[in-house]
Amino acid sequence: MKKVIRAAQAMRINAVRIACINKAKTNLGVPLPLLTAALQKCYDEHFLPVWGYPVKLYNTRKAKPSDWLFIYFDDADAAGAEGYHDITHNRQPVSKVFVKTSLDDNVPVSVTASHELFEMVIDPIANLWAEATGRTEYAYEMCDPVEEDTFMVDGIEMSNFVHPSWFEPFKHPTGTRFDHLGKLKKPFSMTKGGYVIKKQNGRVKEIFGSRAKAARFAKENRRGHRSEFRKPRGLHIRRRTGRKARPA
Repeated sequence: MKKVIRAAQAMRINAVRIACINKAKTNLGVPLPLLTAALQKCYDEHFLPVWGYPVKLYNTRKAKPSDWLFIYFDDADAAGAEGYHDITHNRQPVSKVFVKTSLDDNVPVSVTASHELFEMVIDPIANLWAEATGRTEYAYEMCDPVEEDTFMVDGIEMSNFVHPSWFEPFKHPTGTRFDHLGKLKKPFSMTKGGYVIKKQNGRVKEIFGSRAKAARFAKENRRGHRSEFRKPRGLHIRRRTGRKARPA
């Protein structure tokens, strides 16, 4: 037990610090202190044992230059006006949660937040791909394949996520888990409410778990989303002319 405690303490000491900043006027559904605490608990107890990358979330109005950013905005236009996406002017990773957009899509803010947190930590600037075959790759997105499947942490809904095995294009032993909730049975698969970003022969496109998911996806505001930056002509958020990118 003492070894386990010492290991946990060492991980917290070496954890990447992530500053949580609320710039949204819209109700998050949960007070920010409770939401951040639940996200930290979810990460430590569910995500960290699988992926092994410790982080420390804290609430603030202004982050230290060396820390990563996790910012809540009302909508994508607000973020677009600030003119940045995956990397700040200090060259640090940033994750954005668009509160109004989440609520308009009937997705709890906590689910969107956990989704973005998991994905930012493993692939901060959305540039990693897993090779399935010589001509086919899948984006390193932790939650997209199972994004409509959730679980509860302290009464707050969190996003399901895939395991490292999901990105491994070979046969696995019986009982291998490919996602946290155990819904998937093989690499590169998805649930009916999920989707994957696939690159085949250099062309990037989304593949959906069901027609219903494809229809819901088509109605979403995708501008500035991580997945759009994987596409040469995606719905990027443009910077203001003559201004440097800055986090407000």
